[in-house]
Amino acid sequence: MSEVTYRQAINAALDAELAADPDVFLLGEDVGAGGGVFKVTDGLFAKYGAARVFDTPISEQAIAGCALGAALQGLRPVAEIMFSDFTGVCFDQIANQIAKYRYMTDGQVSVPLTIRMACGAGGGFGAQHSQSAEQWLLNIPGLKIVVPSTASDAYWMLRAAIRDPDPVLYFEHKFLYGRKGEIAALATTPALGSVTVARAGTDVTLVASQLMLMYALDAAQELAADGISAEVLDPRVLRPVDVAMIRASVARTGRLLMVQEAPLLGSWGASVVALLAANGPAPWHIPPVLLSAADTPVPYAAELEALYLPNAARIAAAARKLVRSDS
Repeated sequence: MSEVTYRQAINAALDAELAADPDVFLLGEDVGAGGGVFKVTDGLFAKYGAARVFDTPISEQAIAGCALGAALQGLRPVAEIMFSDFTGVCFDQIANQIAKYRYMTDGQVSVPLTIRMACGAGGGFGAQHSQSAEQWLLNIPGLKIVVPSTASDAYWMLRAAIRDPDPVLYFEHKFLYGRKGEIAALATTPALGSVTVARAGTDVTLVASQLMLMYALDAAQELAADGISAEVLDPRVLRPVDVAMIRASVARTGRLLMVQEAPLLGSWGASVVALLAANGPAPWHIPPVLLSAADTPVPYAAELEALYLPNAARIAAAARKLVRSDS
């Protein structure tokens, strides 16, 4: 298949699911005639009409509540919260209603809904529109958290999310919308995927998602010039986390570098390290390193935002130090 952007891949997945299932519909702020603030839903309103692609008031609480009610009636809503930072506004619906409904009904009722939202820093959107809100939602049983990094994963994992019988939070990194890639030709829509090996290696394991994955791959290329072979893993799903795949890689390399653009405390990277340490013998022979964003709000100024985020050079430096200190 010819290359498409990450944005186009998400649009194509929405189009495919709208065409395949009359119970699927889209709702959110400006997703209709305007095509979405990032133009991800462009063209879908004209194709499917206002009954299946419609704009809502500026109320995240109403969007999440409407999606929950529709899902309980057997529909498959795909709700857009626009910026993931705004999940704070509808946190009660997500944490106390959507995530718990199947459990509180003893499995009698499923909640097949998907909430899409744009996440991440790097584009100068400021402190209230650049956060990694997926980290806030990790401690809520009942949710699946998906973080696709490539156009192919963006396409197939969104289709899988929409077909999943349980609620899925689907995070789209703003910095990746224009990045191109091929969509893998698969005969059927797969289940939500586990960790994948983005680059094979033998000396150190780098685990990173979305924008940080791109930087980790650049860092691995730089490390190769120094004779260091870095294996790069893409988690793709933060909850439930595929710890076994990460453990197997670290057991081979003996070294682990977690890379994330969220601050360290309460983060996915810290959780993975804790799970690896708490469940079975530690797979590393030198303490792991977690490279994260600064413990501050996301800066607006480009120079400060660049200092806030890990980048390829910092990832390479941290991996190089990890390997050489163990030599």
